[in-house]
Amino acid sequence: MKITLATGNKNKLKEIREIWPEAEVAGVNSEAEETGSTFRENAEIKAMDVWNRTGGLVMADDSGLCIDALDGAPGIYSSRFMGEDTSYDIKNAALIKKLDDMGLEGRARAAHFTCAICAILPDGTKIFAEEYMPGEIAKEIRGTNGFGYDPILYLPQMKKNSAELSPEEKNAISHRGKALRLMRENLRTIL
Repeated sequence: MKITLATGNKNKLKEIREIWPEAEVAGVNSEAEETGSTFRENAEIKAMDVWNRTGGLVMADDSGLCIDALDGAPGIYSSRFMGEDTSYDIKNAALIKKLDDMGLEGRARAAHFTCAICAILPDGTKIFAEEYMPGEIAKEIRGTNGFGYDPILYLPQMKKNSAELSPEEKNAISHRGKALRLMRENLRTIL
């Protein structure tokens, strides 16, 4: 199966190739502005942009970190939180400090990663999948695996931050891993 992934993010491409090794995945950067109000809408916008240019089977994901105590922020603005050019080290430290300043502990620091995927088939049919990885905002940045906000999402069931997991451990339970497996099953049923 050949899939064009609407992304320029090498980390996302790597994860998708690890999770779906039997697919031939090529990345094409979406030039569309993410104007949606949900992860699903932004995934669809990016997928349509690339599908209009390439045709074929195109997939796009939109994902991010949602913190309950911050009314779901940074949410759909995860990559743009504090500015697109701000390093994730700075973003991660700022979020930990914000929750510390609020005096929050344990489950009051509840958060989750969301991943919404839109696939557009060669005939223009759209298929969606959305999944989550729940956890809590950690008290400290830990781990060197993963990317983005992985170093601050603590997973109580694993007793580790997401960035401390091996790629295999993360892909088995992550929002993106679950959404991709759901999408793979949906596509197998349709195609």
